[in-house]
Amino acid sequence: MKLKPLHDRVLVKRLEEEEKTKGGIIIPDTAKEKPIKGEIMAVGPGRLTDDGKRIEMSVKVGDKVMFSKYAGTEVKIEGEEYLIMREDDIVAIIEN
Repeated sequence: MKLKPLHDRVLVKRLEEEEKTKGGIIIPDTAKEKPIKGEIMAVGPGRLTDDGKRIEMSVKVGDKVMFSKYAGTEVKIEGEEYLIMREDDIVAIIEN
């Protein structure tokens, strides 16, 4: 199934966090928080202004991003978990 977000929404797949600390301590699943980093899988066309003009999205497919801790709506597509969120919930683009 393909999913195309509407307006200023994006489809994000969470990136898995490290299971060990830098000191080598393994973090159990019950103590882990959900990652706040992800990869953009799909983007909507952009937000419409009151006068009908479309504002282009700042992110594109393939961008790695950081987002707000409680951002988005969780959805499951073909067994994979994703988030659908507004572009405003994205706080940064991760550059290498």
